[in-house]
Amino acid sequence: MTAPYELQISSMQGKCSDAEWQARIDLAACYRLVNLYGMSDMMANHISSRVPDEDDAFLINAYGMMYEEITASSLIKVSHDGTILSKPDFGPLDYGVNKAGYVIHSAVHEARPEVGCVIHTHSWASMAVSSLECGLLPITQTAMRFLKIGYHDYQGVVLDTAEQESLIKDLGNGEALILRNHGALTVGRTVGEAFNWMHRLELACRSQLAAMACNTPFAKVSDEVLQDTWNNYQPGTRRPYGQMEWPALLRKLDRLDPSYRS
Repeated sequence: MTAPYELQISSMQGKCSDAEWQARIDLAACYRLVNLYGMSDMMANHISSRVPDEDDAFLINAYGMMYEEITASSLIKVSHDGTILSKPDFGPLDYGVNKAGYVIHSAVHEARPEVGCVIHTHSWASMAVSSLECGLLPITQTAMRFLKIGYHDYQGVVLDTAEQESLIKDLGNGEALILRNHGALTVGRTVGEAFNWMHRLELACRSQLAAMACNTPFAKVSDEVLQDTWNNYQPGTRRPYGQMEWPALLRKLDRLDPSYRS
């Protein structure tokens, strides 16, 4: 007999296109990796992936599942207007979608058709930096990648679609956004690219907080060098982010726990 809190989710493989199934695997892997690298917040927050060959649909987590238990088949398919297009049978738990997740992710996917993945976190480091008036400082090479990062002022829990317009304006054409007094958001053309942006943003936030805790002046870097370093991280100067490390990260997950593929 199944306990009321147990999840026995039937596989979605064969019930969706091959392209969608691969997108599900990559997205489930991203949830596991965000947790593995210390950026999850139990069942809060969300990562979404555009459904290939469907202009009006994205995949997102079921609100109630921990990041460490997300699988390819547990993801929910949602349209940009919030309609649930498909979801597995969660039994008596009957999980749905976090409304804040829908408001944030649908806005980005609709406004930025080139974006394949959106990641939003509440890590301790990104929350701390988001609360600082100075924001993210370009005091390390990693942070210099985010020299022109966007900022979105806090307007309360993101439950009102009226906030979508200002959120998209503040993100602009960028790949990263600090949500003031809240956390962080990154986007990418692929899941691997979005994860790369978030991983590096997290490292930049952690290193800044560590440096600030030392209570000593920062080493100065000229504006010319800052601009040149930022430019070195831009598209056209290097291969797309995530392209090299994503297969290696999947191999890492396969060694640890391949259940994300189910």
